[in-house]
Amino acid sequence: MAAMNDLSLSTRSATPADLDEVLAFWKVAAEGTSISDDEDGVARLVERDPEALILAEREGALVGTVIAGFDGWRCHLYRLAVHPDQRRRGVGSALLAAAEERFTALGGRRADAMVLDRNTSAHHAWRAAGYGPEPQWSRWVKHLTD
Repeated sequence: MAAMNDLSLSTRSATPADLDEVLAFWKVAAEGTSISDDEDGVARLVERDPEALILAEREGALVGTVIAGFDGWRCHLYRLAVHPDQRRRGVGSALLAAAEERFTALGGRRADAMVLDRNTSAHHAWRAAGYGPEPQWSRWVKHLTD
């Protein structure tokens, strides 16, 4: 993945060595938690699709993440998280650009994002990036494990 215009900001795919740092980062930067926000869940993601978990780093420090999952049919974005001290500094835009570049290279035609209804500050960021809600759709969930 290419470095952004801000030469101190770069994006790259996560490796298994990054997982502990990513999980700790999400506790600080992510809104809400998921049943798969654990070492096993993230390790399975990186093993199955090594390019899906994209990290943003500034001067060697982790400042953002996004999961850009592609199942061969649809493009899904999860865990867009930016460190609170780094917000409004281009990190989210760089991560979304990297994710969209990945999707386009894989033949994806439309991306969707999981965004919590209560996370209104994220709504502004997603809209600024060209995304919008589709009120005719609801997410239906069944947990397969406890």
